[in-house]
Amino acid sequence: MTDSPTVRFLTAGGAFEPTPGAEEYASYLERIGETELRRFYRDMAVVRRFDQEGTNLQRQGQMALWVPSHGQEGAQVGSAYAARPQDHIFPSYREHAVGLVRGIDVLAIVELLRGNTHGGWDPTDPSNGNFHGYCLVIGSHSLHATGYAMGLQRDGLVGTGDPEVDSAVLAYFGDGATSQGDVSEAFVFSASSQTPNVFFLQNNHWAISVPVTVQSRTPLYLRSRGFGVPSVQIDGNDVLASYAVTAKHLDEARAGHGPQFIEALTYRVGAHTSSDDPTKYADQAQHDLWVSRDPIIRLEKYLRSLGEGDAFFAEVAAEAEDFAADIRHRTLALTPPDKALIFDNVYSEPHPVVTEQKQWLERYEASFDTSPEASSVTKEQA
Repeated sequence: MTDSPTVRFLTAGGAFEPTPGAEEYASYLERIGETELRRFYRDMAVVRRFDQEGTNLQRQGQMALWVPSHGQEGAQVGSAYAARPQDHIFPSYREHAVGLVRGIDVLAIVELLRGNTHGGWDPTDPSNGNFHGYCLVIGSHSLHATGYAMGLQRDGLVGTGDPEVDSAVLAYFGDGATSQGDVSEAFVFSASSQTPNVFFLQNNHWAISVPVTVQSRTPLYLRSRGFGVPSVQIDGNDVLASYAVTAKHLDEARAGHGPQFIEALTYRVGAHTSSDDPTKYADQAQHDLWVSRDPIIRLEKYLRSLGEGDAFFAEVAAEAEDFAADIRHRTLALTPPDKALIFDNVYSEPHPVVTEQKQWLERYEASFDTSPEASSVTKEQA
C-alpha cells in the first residue's frame, strides 16, 4: 500500500482526462452511458435546489436547524448510484443526495430537522432503499454500519457469487469524524472480521470551524491503512470518479474481500449548519478555488462536450424549481405532531414506566383546561 495519486476522470473544466492510476477503475464507467450521466446531473441539480430551499425555510422559522450539502453533490450522487438495491446505506446527517437517489421522500429530512418525527423515515420500508436514519452523533454510525455488515456475513449474504444476493454496507462520514474513537474502533472490528464495509469519507475540509490541516498531519485516506483497511483518495467533485471507485470497492466488499476506505476530496461551500457563520474562519481564496471546481458545472461542461443542448439543462432547472416549490408547499402544510409521539416506540413492547409518564403528561395538560368538562375528567383521573 503505497501513496497513489488522487483518482480523477473529469477536470474542473469538464474535460475527460483520467489521472495516473485511474485506469484501474475505468472499466466501471462502461456500466453507465449518457442516460445515466443525465440522471447524475439531474439529481445533483435537484438536490442542490432542495438544499437551498431547506436553508430558506429554516431562515423563515420553519425549522430550528438545517444542514447544508452544497458542494458535495458529486461525491454523494456518484457513490449512491454505485450501490445495489440490496446494499445498506448508513448516512451521517447531510447526505441529502444519497437519500434522494435511494428513494426516500426528502420531505422526511425536513420533518426530522423540524422536530415532527424522531427518525424521519423507516429504513425497513422497502421504498426507502435500505437508507438508514440520519445520525447526529459524530462517527457513531460507523460502528452501527460495521455491526450490520457482520450480520450480513452471518446471514450468508457475502461472497456467494450471486450478484442478486451479495450485499455490502456503505457508510458516510466527514473528516471530523475520523478523529472520533468510534471510527477507529469500526476500522478495528471491520478489519478483524473482514466485513463487507465501504467507508466513504467526504473530506469537506472543515470539522465545523477546525480545518483539516489541524485535524490531521497526514492525508486522511492513510489513516485506515494502519488498521489494515485498504484505501484510496478521489476527487470528490468528479461524479465519475465517485461512481467508478465506489462501484469497484463495493464489488470487492460484496465478494468477501473485506472493508475498503474511500476519501473523497470535496468542500463545504456553505456553513456547517444554519447555526454556523463560516465567514468567521473560512479563507475566501480557498472558498473561491473550490467553487471553481463545482461538481455540477463540471458535469454540465462534460455533457455539453458530448452534444447535450440547452433544452436539457433548462428542463432540469425547471424540474428543480418545481421540486423546491413542492417541498415548500408540503412543509408549510405540516402540523405539529401529537405529543404522545414522544412515548411511542421507546420500547418494542408496552412499558409500565413509559405508560405512567404518558398518563402524567395527559393529566398535567388537562389541568390547564378550565372548561367544566375538563374539570370533571381531571377529578376522575385524580
